[in-house]
Amino acid sequence: MPDLHLYTWTFLAVEWAIRLVMLVYVPQRRSAAAARGWLMLIFVEPIVGLIIYGVFGRPYLPKRRVEMQTRASRFIRTRGREWFNQNVAHPDVPSELEPAVALAESLGDFGIVGGNDVELLSDYDGSIERLVADIDAATRHVHLLYYIFAAGKTGRRVADALVAAAGRGVRCRLLVDGFASRHAIRQIGPAMRDAGVEVVEVLPVSLLRPFRLRFDLRNHRKIAVIDGRIGYVGSQNIVDADFKPGIIYKEMVARVTGPVVLQLQAAFLTDHHIETEDDEYDDGIFVAPSSTGTTLVQALPSGPGFPYAGNLKLVVALIHAAQRRVVITTPYFIPDVSLLQAIQTASLRGVEVHLVVSKKADQMLVGLAQRSFYEELLESGVRIHQYRDGLLHAKHLSIDDDVALVGSSNLDIRSFALNAEITLLIYDGEVVRRLQAEQETNMADSDLLTKEAWAARPLTHKIAQNTARLFDSLL
Repeated sequence: MPDLHLYTWTFLAVEWAIRLVMLVYVPQRRSAAAARGWLMLIFVEPIVGLIIYGVFGRPYLPKRRVEMQTRASRFIRTRGREWFNQNVAHPDVPSELEPAVALAESLGDFGIVGGNDVELLSDYDGSIERLVADIDAATRHVHLLYYIFAAGKTGRRVADALVAAAGRGVRCRLLVDGFASRHAIRQIGPAMRDAGVEVVEVLPVSLLRPFRLRFDLRNHRKIAVIDGRIGYVGSQNIVDADFKPGIIYKEMVARVTGPVVLQLQAAFLTDHHIETEDDEYDDGIFVAPSSTGTTLVQALPSGPGFPYAGNLKLVVALIHAAQRRVVITTPYFIPDVSLLQAIQTASLRGVEVHLVVSKKADQMLVGLAQRSFYEELLESGVRIHQYRDGLLHAKHLSIDDDVALVGSSNLDIRSFALNAEITLLIYDGEVVRRLQAEQETNMADSDLLTKEAWAARPLTHKIAQNTARLFDSLL
């Protein structure tokens, strides 16, 4: 007959052993808030918590991937500087912003380069039209890297353009995230491959090798490079604007020409090399394009393969340096302590801070956690605008009249620590004014949230929001 007392005491001993070991291990190289969240789960449910922590607890990458990223960064910073930092320049910014500019140059692999032209594209179908037209005009190569490439109308249109380009002898490489684009890989990937398009699955997920790679580490970048002359960076995936029922997405894409395109080329080819280990590329692929404008731009890749959370540190530094006005547009806002304090501090010292988010959420738990931060932001004077028409999926930031950030990164812990992202830092007053005009349009299409209205929300909403916030490290 089983000794129930022995089983009970063994079970209790195992649970307490897990609690005590994890009490020491979990806080290592982690914020106090994140450690408390994990330890709360582990102390309540030690065995379940240990399993979940084993899957989600650390943003680990296989050693090979980290080493390849490190080698690529070292090459770009040393021998590659003559290619990627041609026409290097320093922006004319107020002295308060100088430390943030220096930080950006230190965090990234690339320097600030002049001679660029930047177009801001906020029309969803219009930006796809421009991309397809550029692919149709390509003569040497087309490089696309997208988090979501779906087999809908938009995806098939881009796929057809790639197939046609490959038929003309253009070298086409398509990198898509192995989880978010898994359906397209199966549905339209084979036809593209048969036509000569190289389709590469980035960070593939396999149930046969569940511990080879933490499956929620994703490549969230959106990059297009055509003939090494034209680049696209932004929030827009290759998917229909209404791909989720009842939601229309609004985006922001920067179309760039000039020397910065070679930095995007290097970011793309680094990801391509890490996935394929191929380092045989076309002759002239690293020839910097000639100057096309006067805008100074820097590309900043970030992700778990880099030693620092570069996008987070940069945004925090820029907000601390702002003197007059900060406008933040993001679909997902789950800040860590440093970002939350930077925003509150800026507002309290008299900077006009606007946070533009969507009223509608496409991810329930994320939406609840995001709303849990509104009360303390409103109390510090931050103006929160809730976009009414669809989901504002754009990700951009303007600091005073001097700096604009446009890219793929949300302002949440996932984009700071778990996802591979790409951001463009733009130092040009005219481009900043164009971005500010778009931001004003979005704010006009939003409802301004007030402290009184937010405080009056139902108690059940407050409980759900604060409970969801406990899981911020997983969102």
